Amino acid sequence: MLSVVIPAFNEQEMVPAAAEQIDGVLLRAGIPHELIFIDDGSRDATWAEIRAESERRDTVRGVHFSRNFRKEAAIFAGLQAADGDCVAVIDCDLQHPPEKLVEMYRLWEQGVEVVEGVKTDRGEESLAHRVAAKTFYRLISEATHIDMTRASDFKLLDRKAVNVLLSMREKRAFFRALSSWIGFRTAEVPYEVRERAAGESKWSTWLLIKYALSNITAFTSLPLHLITGCGAASFLAALIVGIVSIVRLAMGRVVTGLTGAVILLLFLSGLIMVGLGIIGYYLGNIYMEIQDRPRFIVSETCGVRKKS
Repeated sequence: MLSVVIPAFNEQEMVPAAAEQIDGVLLRAGIPHELIFIDDGSRDATWAEIRAESERRDTVRGVHFSRNFRKEAAIFAGLQAADGDCVAVIDCDLQHPPEKLVEMYRLWEQGVEVVEGVKTDRGEESLAHRVAAKTFYRLISEATHIDMTRASDFKLLDRKAVNVLLSMREKRAFFRALSSWIGFRTAEVPYEVRERAAGESKWSTWLLIKYALSNITAFTSLPLHLITGCGAASFLAALIVGIVSIVRLAMGRVVTGLTGAVILLLFLSGLIMVGLGIIGYYLGNIYMEIQDRPRFIVSETCGVRKKS
């Protein structure tokens, strides 16, 4: 059986459409399945729509969070709730084409354990959004040594891969990177990002930047190494300036350049503050981990659970 995890946050307009389209595609393909909607603490009628779909369709189940825990938590809640031999993750806004699930499932039947949905087109995005996304994926790709420039949360995982992900106890797990990092036999399915049929995107450029910072510091120590590199470069620059000053003094020349000294001081001070900020971000992550709070809290469920 295929379990399809569908995170939803304030998606009351899209829940019925997502249930109808995904359910229809899989039924026509003859694929036994269940749809698991995860309501990430929505403030609209998303949960009411999920409950209505669970009563209308025996393939639909729902999990409702006590509050908003963000998308990563919703994905892992779905993985935990899934009973299928393989599990797919797809966005509720249908920007991920549901018919690609059939192609992913067929690859899984052939023995592929991780099927990655890769973007051939990012759809309509602002310039700032594109630049931020490009920088973020370049950093993550360097950290994982895996090309993630076209990566997405749209993918299908074998039960073996799902169990490995669920065994990871880290609270700030980055699903998109971890599902690639774990390895296993992998294949790719290209797709074009579709436009929303209804509703508005919940991701502003600022939220995406915060999301990127959180996941970069959760997954890689690269920013800490960048601080070390900047510190070494600053030390080298200061050493060169010091040697030049000593040579000028030895030659009897007056050493001037108060403006240059002030600029260097301001640069180093700024570098130190940025370095402390990055270190503080990592300390914050460590603090969150040692508190050992749950990734999410489920307040309600709906639908009939059926074993594969």
